[in-house]
Amino acid sequence: MPGGASALSETHGDWTVNCQISGTNKVCSLSHQQFNKRSNQRLLAIELSNKTGEDATGTLALPFGLALAKGVALTVDDQKLDGSLPFRTCQVIGCLVPVAFDANVTPLLKNGTTLKIDAFAADTGQVVTFSIPLNGFSGALARTAELLAN
Repeated sequence: MPGGASALSETHGDWTVNCQISGTNKVCSLSHQQFNKRSNQRLLAIELSNKTGEDATGTLALPFGLALAKGVALTVDDQKLDGSLPFRTCQVIGCLVPVAFDANVTPLLKNGTTLKIDAFAADTGQVVTFSIPLNGFSGALARTAELLAN
């Protein structure tokens, strides 16, 4: 990493790239988080990693109170992505959904403006939509791949 640093954090638009070295292991990821302005409680987070800059895998953390059995559906701008993604588990940080974006989906994210996540409220069954801005996603993805390659 630059200057022999053991950790690095960079902002790319609405996304953050974090990289750290522990022994011989280097872990780099790109992430986005949103917080409630009044309580400062985290509403959602997504953390991804990649090797090539053409794909990304990771985890989406959503708040409690969602209908877990129904999973979530993803849309980039107006293009729905195939299928529903299941929740894996809920932990202190929220309910986790594994995500994997292949070389067909990643260009949509790089060129898109918003990733929308549709879930369902557990109590009412109503759709709850979360929006993640994609401003800076392309640069953050490329930088993560670059840091992992060096």
